[in-house]
Amino acid sequence: MLQILVVCGAGLGSSFACQMSVESVLQDIGVKASVDHSDISSAAGTRADIIISGKNFESQFQRYDLPMDLIFLDRLVDKKEIEEKLVPVLKAKGAL
Repeated sequence: MLQILVVCGAGLGSSFACQMSVESVLQDIGVKASVDHSDISSAAGTRADIIISGKNFESQFQRYDLPMDLIFLDRLVDKKEIEEKLVPVLKAKGAL
């Protein structure tokens, strides 16, 4: 099953809110995936297929050579933006 990790600075509030929005989008488009949330320092050690985070964390992710797809959002709970950025990645992975 596809693994999606939603990341914010502390791994509590905004990443959890974003996780709920991502799960809602996935349900709307009919894709099953495991979605979890975490803090940014733990994200580099994950085996997720896709990491979703805020645009403000993009420069911090550039320090790591991560093999998974990275999606950066301007608005963490905007389902329209999540769908616009997530659907092409899901199609590329054959999940949609």
